[in-house]
Amino acid sequence: MFADKMRNPPRIWLLGSILISTSSFNDPLLPSINLALPTDFSYCEYANPAVAAATLDFLYVNKKKLLISFPNLLPQFFPLLLKLIAWNGEKLEKPFLKVFPGLVSPGSFLPLFPSLVDLPILVVALEKVERRSGLQKGNNVASTQKSKAPEMLLALMDEAYTGTNIGDGGGDSSKGSSTRDAPDPLFRELLKDENDGLSELHWASPGVAAVLQAVKNSPQSDRLKQILNIAPRLLDAYFTIALRDANNSLICALIPILMTRYSMMFPNKNYMYKTRQRLLEFMLAAFQHSPGFIALLKKPIIDRLGDVYESTEKTELALQLCWAVGEHGGGGGAHKDVARELFESLELLLYENLSSSRLGPKQESEVNSNHRNLTKSSQSRLLCFVITAIAKLATHHRELLLRASVALVKVARSRISDSRVKRRAQDYLGLMDEPGICLSVLGPSRPSNGLVHHPGTVNWIEGGTKMVAHIPFYILGEQEGPPFHDFLFSDVLPGRR
Repeated sequence: MFADKMRNPPRIWLLGSILISTSSFNDPLLPSINLALPTDFSYCEYANPAVAAATLDFLYVNKKKLLISFPNLLPQFFPLLLKLIAWNGEKLEKPFLKVFPGLVSPGSFLPLFPSLVDLPILVVALEKVERRSGLQKGNNVASTQKSKAPEMLLALMDEAYTGTNIGDGGGDSSKGSSTRDAPDPLFRELLKDENDGLSELHWASPGVAAVLQAVKNSPQSDRLKQILNIAPRLLDAYFTIALRDANNSLICALIPILMTRYSMMFPNKNYMYKTRQRLLEFMLAAFQHSPGFIALLKKPIIDRLGDVYESTEKTELALQLCWAVGEHGGGGGAHKDVARELFESLELLLYENLSSSRLGPKQESEVNSNHRNLTKSSQSRLLCFVITAIAKLATHHRELLLRASVALVKVARSRISDSRVKRRAQDYLGLMDEPGICLSVLGPSRPSNGLVHHPGTVNWIEGGTKMVAHIPFYILGEQEGPPFHDFLFSDVLPGRR
C-alpha cells in the first residue's frame, strides 16, 4: 500500500530529509539528479562539497515545485541547510543565496534570525564535533558514523500513508543510537537538524563564555573567517525579504529579539560592527515603515533606555531608539498615553545625566559604577539625542510642550562643561517659540492628518495669509548678530496682485 501511494519514494525521501539519505533517482522529471547526487550519504554529508553543491543545485532547480508541493519543507529543515553553508563557506555562497528565500516562511521567520546571527558559533560547534570524532585532516565527517534517521523517516512516512503504528525497532534502534555520540550539551541547540521553534543559546552560561574566550585566544580557521564575512550578507538577504514579504505582526515580534541580540553575538570586532549596523538599519526601517510599532513595543524600548549605562553597544542602541521615538512621535498622534510614558523615560534619562555631569572630579569617582562606561563625549552625545527626542515629542504632542520647555531650560541653565549641549537646548527653546517653524523643522516627516511636513523647510507660500512674528536667525548656520542675507521678505513671500 505504501509503495502504491507513492510514485517515487526515494524522491520524497530526499525532500523529507534534505541531506539525510537517498537512494537512486528514477524520476524522469529530474534526470540530472542521478548524476549529481551519490547513492549513499548520511546526515553529516554537508561536509562533502560535491554533495552540498549538488543538493543546492537540486533545490534551486526544483524550488518552485518544492514551494508549491511542500511549502513547509525548506523552512522546516533550515538548520540543516545552514550547516551546509557554515561548513563549505564562500564557494557555496552564491548558490545558497539563490535557495535562501525558500527558507523564509511564517513558521521559520523568527527562529531563522538568531540562527543567522549565530552562524560563526555554529562553525565553532561543527569544528569541535570534527575534532572530538578523531578525524584526520581531509577525511569526511560523515564517514565515521551511520545514522538510523533514514529508517526512522521511512517508518514515519509509512505511518502517514498507511495508518500503521511505528514499531519500536527492537534492539536495532538502541544500537543505532549508540553509534552516534551525543552532541555537546552546550551546542545541542545549534546542532539540531530541524526547526523546532524559537530558542536561544544561553549566552550567560559559563560554558558559552569559556568557549568564546577560547576562540578569541586561538587562531581563526579559514572556515570561521569565511563565515564571519558571509553571515552579514545573509542577514542583508533576510532583512530584504522581511521588509518585502513579512507581515507586520512578524516584524513587530522580531524587533525585541533584535534588541536582545544586539549586544550578544560572536566576539569578532569586524563581524560585530557589520552585524550591528545591519540590525540598526533594519530596526529603523521597520519603524519608518510602521511608526505604530513604537507604541506596541513601548516596554522593550523603555527597558533598553534603562540599559544605556551597561556597555557601549547598549548605549548606541539606546541612542538610536531615542532618535526613533522622537522622529516618529512615540508611535503617532493616536498614542498620547504611550508618548507620555516614553517622554517620562526620556526625562528621567536627561535628569540622571544632568546630575552626574555636574559632579566634580572627586565626586565623579564615587558615582554609581553603572555610569562609568559613559565618557564625557559619549555623555554629551547622549544628552543631545535625549533633548532632541524630547523636543520632537513635544512638537508631535503639544500637551507635552510645557514639560519639554522646563527640561530644556534646566539644560540651558546647567553647569555642564560641553557648550554644544547647552546651545542645542537653547536652539530648541527658540524653535518652540515659533510653532510654525518648529513643526517644519522638528515635526513628522510622514503625512499627519492629511498634511505633509518636510523637515528643514518652511511653507513660505502661506506667508501672505499667516502672520509671522519674527524669524529665529540662529537656525541659519548658527550665525550670531544681524542676518547675513541680502534679500527682502518681499522676494520670498508672494505679494497680492
